[in-house]
Amino acid sequence: MASNKEVKNTEKINIALDETKSSVRKTTDEAVKEIPRFTKAINEYQQETIQATKEIADSFLDSQKEVIHSMQSLWVPYIENVQNSYSSYWGSPQRVTENYARAVSNVTDSTIVATRLANNVLFASMDAWKNSIQHARDNAKEFSRLSANVANTFENAARDNLRDFSTREVQTHSGRQ
Repeated sequence: MASNKEVKNTEKINIALDETKSSVRKTTDEAVKEIPRFTKAINEYQQETIQATKEIADSFLDSQKEVIHSMQSLWVPYIENVQNSYSSYWGSPQRVTENYARAVSNVTDSTIVATRLANNVLFASMDAWKNSIQHARDNAKEFSRLSANVANTFENAARDNLRDFSTREVQTHSGRQ
């Protein structure tokens, strides 16, 4: 029993919603097309980070090798003379060099582990974001379903009230005559 005007309004609303749906579809399709570019960027970031870490470690180790060599060539003869005089193992140039080399190795290993941890945090954040998006999607579907149910309930209640009102009006007017 809807009037022609109501039918036209419903059609206009449906057209507007369909156009919006089409626009959203186009936007999401474009976003999907961008995924390879983003994947490539993340891959490049990781490769660059790993390469930079390797180069930093190599550079640091090369410089430390030179430092150790310079220190040994300069101080070893003097310290060996002192050591031979006092027989102190812990202060030997060889022992100091070994300890220093271990320290350098630990710094290098720590840098590599820190890079690995940073990458792990990045992936964990990406997984958390993916889960958040899934929850948002599920919640949006539920809210949409709930909104539609509420609207249907109001529509049915309004129809029932209108029918009851019309029935009472007919009874009231029939009783007067």
